[in-house]
Amino acid sequence: MLGLLHSNDTPVIHELSLKELPKGCISRYWLQIVTDGMGVPVRVPVLLARGKKDGKVLGLTAAVHGNELNGIPVIQRLFKEINIEELSGTIVGVPVINVPSLLRKKRRFIDGTDLNHIMPGKANGTVSQVYAWRIFHRIIKEFDFLIDLHTASNGRVNSYYIRADMDDKTVRKMALLQNAQIIVHNPPSDGTLRGAAEEIGISAITLEVGNPNTFQKGLIRDGLTGIHNVLSYLGMTEAEVEEADEETVICKNSYWIYSDTGGILTVHPQVTDLVKKGTIIATMRNIFGDVVKEYRAPEDGIVIGKSVSPINHTGGRILHLGILR
Repeated sequence: MLGLLHSNDTPVIHELSLKELPKGCISRYWLQIVTDGMGVPVRVPVLLARGKKDGKVLGLTAAVHGNELNGIPVIQRLFKEINIEELSGTIVGVPVINVPSLLRKKRRFIDGTDLNHIMPGKANGTVSQVYAWRIFHRIIKEFDFLIDLHTASNGRVNSYYIRADMDDKTVRKMALLQNAQIIVHNPPSDGTLRGAAEEIGISAITLEVGNPNTFQKGLIRDGLTGIHNVLSYLGMTEAEVEEADEETVICKNSYWIYSDTGGILTVHPQVTDLVKKGTIIATMRNIFGDVVKEYRAPEDGIVIGKSVSPINHTGGRILHLGILR
């Protein structure tokens, strides 16, 4: 009888050498990135599937923020489902990018920095900049294509939506193949992992898979379907593309609406609801229950995400509004 595979059985590496991987094989490694304050190695889990035929390299990343969990089982399940005998090219799965924050159940890195605002980092920078730089240069630069999986932040909920540069033909196709509820046209040049990847010629999309700190089976399944569709589109597998049940809403841009006073907030529309200009979208009450402010939609749009935390300080987020093309 076979015993369980323990982490001690997984090899530790210091860099990816995709061309040295055996063909027709699925491998797993711990990739050492940095050391902590006691000199203990901080390692990132990496799954690798190299087909028997050469081809493109698709990278899948999750948990750039430590509280974004839905992407982890998406990557795990893909590597359980992939038929290595029929795969052309290589799939690289990194189920957790931000290992220190995942263990702390925190969104930001250990120095309080958002890793998705500082990519590709700096070789000789701060704690977070060095971590980001090594992640990018030891892993991400090996990709031809990238799907980066995220979720909403604490106190918010998201639709199943995509951020993508819809003016790029390949990126547009990758985005549409996700069968998402919403796609936001978002040319990246903002320090995100997606943006840094596109700056070096990697076609990339950001996939927002639901809510933080939880596993959502339906959204995990949807994310997995979209990745299988991209694998087929790239000629890496021969599976048929699964079409969307409903038409995806494409937004030309989006923005958050913020409060200008604090109190107890109720956001009325649900994610994916269409709202008209002037519609009441939120009500703010004081601690005695009196209505102190009603917020209205500044223009027509669709609700991409919203705050679900009742306690809202002045300047807090209310609703993420997508503006239709």
